[in-house]
Amino acid sequence: MFPFDVILFDIGGVLLTDSWDYPERWRAADRFHLDREKLDAGHHEFYVPWDTGKTSMENYLDAVVFNEPRSFSREEFVAFMMGESQLLPDGAMGILKEIVASDKCMVGSLNNEPRETNEYRFRTFGLRDYFKVALSSCYLGVRKPKPEIFRLALDVLGRPAERILFIDDREPNIVAAEAMGIKSIHFAGEAGLRQELERLGVL
Repeated sequence: MFPFDVILFDIGGVLLTDSWDYPERWRAADRFHLDREKLDAGHHEFYVPWDTGKTSMENYLDAVVFNEPRSFSREEFVAFMMGESQLLPDGAMGILKEIVASDKCMVGSLNNEPRETNEYRFRTFGLRDYFKVALSSCYLGVRKPKPEIFRLALDVLGRPAERILFIDDREPNIVAAEAMGIKSIHFAGEAGLRQELERLGVL
């Protein structure tokens, strides 16, 4: 018997680079000559509503970037933001494809991401070809590591927690998932993940 009914992957830091974390914002600040501290202060005030689907990218940018006259356009800035998404070096995309090809369980995502960048990343990297379910913070209205997002995931999936495997690169998310009884792997590179999945009988 296959050890899990569902395997859930985080995206940023496991499959792809992060889309709009500190390094990405600071590169944007350098590229567009923005004050890093002001950009980060605005981001921390308005990011959670954007990340949980309670406001739009347009509103986020109005509050954080275009709250004063700029020498660049919104389109230029958004294009830069989206371009920061890349395949993660030493990431798990190859393993994801192997698991999907084996067709032994449902595969999905459980990630924190605003709607606009989430849908761009899914479309650009073909993630919907692999995921049967997308449990993203922008759709569920709550972010990891809040316990509510894991309870919602269990409700949506309709499977016992012990039959679900979750892969994430951030320790607080692993701790929160395991507190709900979900078997979790702390991702730190392709080789380590492959070794752990072989030990569990997934690969």
